[in-house]
Amino acid sequence: MLSTSMRLRVEFICERISVGAPVELNDMTWIQKLSQRNPTVAAMLRKARRSAISVDTPRDSLDKFMADMDLGDPDPSNHLKGPQDPVTLAEWFSSRQAWFRGQNG
Repeated sequence: MLSTSMRLRVEFICERISVGAPVELNDMTWIQKLSQRNPTVAAMLRKARRSAISVDTPRDSLDKFMADMDLGDPDPSNHLKGPQDPVTLAEWFSSRQAWFRGQNG
């Protein structure tokens, strides 16, 4: 559970990220470390990043639905596009975090 001051700091940083305003390096480091331990902060950070990336997404698009449901990775550079050979797929899945691969730890 976050204290009020921590929650306000997280909201402030996320708001700056979502509108594309500069964020200090120590704030980015702090929120990134906190997001690795707190799923609520991680969701807020993903939503802010997704908002900053997809400014002009149509309201009735699948991308908007995915963003509203907090599904998928907000960073388009992490997406696989088009048909993939089995080796590429295996490399992509092996580079994901342990929880994504179904492993605990």
